[in-house]
Amino acid sequence: MAASGALSLPGIMALQAANRGDPEDRSHNAVIFVSMGGGPTQHETYDPKPKAPSEYRGPFGVIDTTLPGVQFSELMTRQSQVADRLALVRSVHHQTGSHTVGSHLVQTGYYLRNASSTDNDMPCIGSVIARVRGANDPAMPPFVSIPSSMRYGRAAWFGKSFNPFETGGKLTSEDFQVPNLELIQGISTSRLSDRRRLLAGFDATRRILDNRGFATAQDEFTRQAYRMITTSGVRDAFDLKRESAATRDLYGDNEFGQGLLLARRLAERGVPFVTVGSGGWDNHGQKVCGFTLEQSLNKRGPNFDRGVAALVSDLYQSGLDRRILLVCMGEFGRTPKVNSEAGRDHWGAVMTVLLSGGGLEVGQVVGASDSKGGYPIEAPYGPNSVLAMIYRHLGIDPSLKFPDPGGRPRHVLEDRRLIRELI
Repeated sequence: MAASGALSLPGIMALQAANRGDPEDRSHNAVIFVSMGGGPTQHETYDPKPKAPSEYRGPFGVIDTTLPGVQFSELMTRQSQVADRLALVRSVHHQTGSHTVGSHLVQTGYYLRNASSTDNDMPCIGSVIARVRGANDPAMPPFVSIPSSMRYGRAAWFGKSFNPFETGGKLTSEDFQVPNLELIQGISTSRLSDRRRLLAGFDATRRILDNRGFATAQDEFTRQAYRMITTSGVRDAFDLKRESAATRDLYGDNEFGQGLLLARRLAERGVPFVTVGSGGWDNHGQKVCGFTLEQSLNKRGPNFDRGVAALVSDLYQSGLDRRILLVCMGEFGRTPKVNSEAGRDHWGAVMTVLLSGGGLEVGQVVGASDSKGGYPIEAPYGPNSVLAMIYRHLGIDPSLKFPDPGGRPRHVLEDRRLIRELI
C-alpha cells in the first residue's frame, strides 16, 4: 500500500490494517536478517578471485556451485550445494569504513552523523516494521533479535516500545528458556488479570506525571508482555525442544545455527522481522586481532555455512520460501589485498549480500566486482536497495514520512531503488 506524508497514530493503524488485507497476501510474510557484524570478507565467502595474485585471492581455495560458472570460497561448501536457491549481489557499496557509520547505514538507510555516537539517529528497519506493520499474529512480538539487538538495531525517537524483543541466553543449553515468557511460580493467569486491572487504575496519574514518554512505552510493554505470557502458542514458538533432533542437528549444535532455527520458528508463527547475530567478521590479522584471517574463518566459517544452508533448504522444502525472505549482510566488505598481518581491513567500496526466498528470482549472481574484488564494475547498488527489497516483501512503502524530534518529516528511505534483477 502506498502512502505519503507524515503519519499520525490513526494513519499508522489504518496502514497496518490495510497491509494485513494486502491483495498480494503479504500478511504472513516475514524477514530473517542475519547481521554479519564486523564486516565479512567478500573473497572468503561469495566472491573469490582465484585468478588474482596470491596477496588478493587469500588463503583459501574455491569450490564450484550448482550454478554453472559460479564459484564460492571453499569455506562455503554446503551453501555451494544450494546456490540455485540463493541470490548473491556482489556489487553493494557505500562510502564509509567505520563500523559505527556503516552499521547505522545498513540498519536504517542513513549514515550516522556522529561516528562516536552509540545512539540511533534514525529508527532501524525492524522498528519501522514494528510501528507500521505490527506483528502478523497479535500475540507475537513484531520485532525479535536473537540473542540481542544489533548495533544500531533500535527504535531511536520512535520510542522504546518499538525496540526488539531480545531472547538472550544460550540456545544450546539444555535448560534454555526465553526470559519473561513464563509466569512466576504461584501466579495464575486469573491472578495476573487481577493485577493487570489494579495497574490500570494508576494509568491516569502516571500519565499526568510523565513528561518523557516513558508511560506510553511502559503501557505498550505491559500489553505485549501480557499477550505473550498468557498465550501458549507464543511460548511454544520460542521452544526449540519442539523441533526434532534431526532438524536441530541439520542447523548445527552451535549458537548461530540454533539461532537461525529459532528465527525460522518465529517467522512462520507471526513475527515479521527477526534478526540473528553472526559476529566476529572483523578480521584484521595477527597484530590487531590476535589471529589471522585464516585461523578466524576456519573456526567461524563452517558453522555459518552449515546454518545458512540448512535454513535455505528448510525454507524451500517446507514451502515457506515465498513467505520468508532471508538476508545476510554486514556493514561493509574487506580490503581486496591481504595486509601484512595476514588479515583484511575495512572496505566500504564493495561487499556481497546474500538473499534467498521471499519469492525472488534466485539462482543468480547480480552485479560484479573487478578482478581483484575491490570495486563494483556492474550493477552497483547501495545498502538502501537491500532495505527497499525488505520493505517491499512486507508491503511497506519506504516513501512514508515520520516527523523526527525536531518536527522535520523524514522518509523511511531517501534512496528507494529496488534490485530489479531479483523481481
